Amino acid sequence: MEGAAAASEGLRYAEYSRVPPSAGQGQAELDRGLARTMIAVGLGVATVAFAGRYAFHLWKPLEQAITESAKRISTSSLSSYYKGGFEQKMSRREASLILGVSPSAGKAKIRTAHRKIMILNHPDKG
Repeated sequence: MEGAAAASEGLRYAEYSRVPPSAGQGQAELDRGLARTMIAVGLGVATVAFAGRYAFHLWKPLEQAITESAKRISTSSLSSYYKGGFEQKMSRREASLILGVSPSAGKAKIRTAHRKIMILNHPDKG
């Protein structure tokens, strides 16, 4: 019995270890497909790199044009707050510019504007 068991065990192993002749061709096709994919990915990465390099060369003159146009736009027109030019002693006109109210505004409006600015600039906010 021992011989029969060994023979059947050897047979079972031979069934799994035997590779059909067409299996080598399937592996070769798989390898070729993988190689094609890797080449395509490599070419794609190279294309993106060259396009990025070209964009950076174009960016330098573009950067100068953007900087010049940004300087032309006055920053004071974009902000509602008074940015400076403070006098030695604060005048009523300067205080109204800082608060964003008219110089002839009443006490209630001045207090409301002052409170709003103080809340916005408080260190414990947020």
